[in-house]
Amino acid sequence: MSGQARPMLRAAPSWNALRAGFSWNLPPRLNMATQVCDTWAEAEPERVAIIDLGTGRRDVTYGELQAMSDALALELQARGVIRGDRVGVLRSQDPWCAAAHIAIWKVGAISVPLFKLFKLDALISRVTDSGARIVVSDGEGAKLLNALEDVVPLVPENAELTEGRAETADTAAEDPAVLIYTSGTTGGPKGALHAHRMLTGHLPGVEMSHDFLGAPGDCLWTPADWAWIGGLFDVLMPGLAIGVPVVAARLKGFDPEDCMRIIREGSVRNVFLPPTALRMLKAAEVDIDGLRSVASGGEPLGAEMLDWGRRAFGLTINEFYGQTECNMVASSCATLFSPVPGCLGRAVPGHEIAVLDPRGHATEGEGDIAIRRGSASMMLEYWQRPTATAEKFRGDWMLTGDRGYWNGDHLCFRGREDDVITSSGYRIGPAEIEDCLLTHPAVATVGVVGKPDALRTEIVKAYVVRKMGCEVTADELRNWVKDRLASYSYPREIMFLDALPMTVTGKVIRKELKARAAAEVADEG
Repeated sequence: MSGQARPMLRAAPSWNALRAGFSWNLPPRLNMATQVCDTWAEAEPERVAIIDLGTGRRDVTYGELQAMSDALALELQARGVIRGDRVGVLRSQDPWCAAAHIAIWKVGAISVPLFKLFKLDALISRVTDSGARIVVSDGEGAKLLNALEDVVPLVPENAELTEGRAETADTAAEDPAVLIYTSGTTGGPKGALHAHRMLTGHLPGVEMSHDFLGAPGDCLWTPADWAWIGGLFDVLMPGLAIGVPVVAARLKGFDPEDCMRIIREGSVRNVFLPPTALRMLKAAEVDIDGLRSVASGGEPLGAEMLDWGRRAFGLTINEFYGQTECNMVASSCATLFSPVPGCLGRAVPGHEIAVLDPRGHATEGEGDIAIRRGSASMMLEYWQRPTATAEKFRGDWMLTGDRGYWNGDHLCFRGREDDVITSSGYRIGPAEIEDCLLTHPAVATVGVVGKPDALRTEIVKAYVVRKMGCEVTADELRNWVKDRLASYSYPREIMFLDALPMTVTGKVIRKELKARAAAEVADEG
């Protein structure tokens, strides 16, 4: 292996040329531990893998990461972990978090990412459902794990780890490797079981979203926790596989000042910022210099946020699309084509996307966004849920649960299937209204849902958080939307809140807002 990073995509003059020249080249035998660590460690052991900003700055090389993961793999084997066992990882962004996943894969076991800010019930449900009996954690997490019977916390810093090389299990590309739970925005969390091909499936989309990641000097960071697919497989593991250093920084919550400090101290050039983080940066009126690429995903940004990004970063934010079950399937790439506001980009090479009508046929109109079987980043199944797995598919297509439509070959997002509002015969996507309200200078965050209405089926209701020190009335915001969107889509009701219910990944939990709106109807009745 040469000293240069080896991305999957080769720069091409156009998106069509990029797709035409692409092939997966997936070997039948594959282990992600080899991809993200051992190959580099054997070729260039002194190459920097992780820049740890936990306390000061520490550069962790691939050689060191290999030694850490080997020692931990031997310890797991000594504790009886065998192929197919589930092992939890309850750590924040730090080198041991990366080493833990690598060690688990070396053994042939299945890693289960767990979020440090989980409350006890959330932690118990995931550990119990997965059947994990050992959880790699830190001192803080170990105290929380003590409340779980039959679960043994393993804290590498406190353990007497055996030195030596661990043999990496001979696994197939289709063998299970990761059990990652959905955030539960549309029901209880389900475990998406992924195979060792999962990382390879992410690479083309990650590279596109960073304008061909792997250029000299590239360095990745995201505020998204490594317990979530956005942090773990959109940043950490792709960076390690390609040979791009990844910054680890432990944050209790997103703060614009901390963001700028980390980018400066870590020499970050490529950053994945969720939409909520981008909006917080916009509200703080910050400009960040020196970045080569900014990627964002999770929900559409809209024209105003894209325009702000050009002013604040001096570049175009690349939006991407996917979900825990099948990620990084559509992306923008500013070096190849201009974005279309409200759209999520074009299909990533190797992934086929369709919008399906109720009969399951491809349509140019609005329908269900679906991904054809065969995408390398697609899950194997929902863990121990055969019925839920079967319901996720329609023939050769995996249903995302999102509604969308095509604008040429750009995929446009209408909303979650359960979030689309039906009012007076119109089908209204909440994202467009939220984007419009966010362009108002007094609006910090907003969530839009349908409120049951006897006359119209539903009315559009907006829950708005104002920027600190700013005043605005409901009538002013209604008129703001009326002047900019269709006359039927303005929010007939607006309520001001101090905060919106959010997932730990920064998405508005619309189901809680919908429940609130339904309760309001009951109270009014």
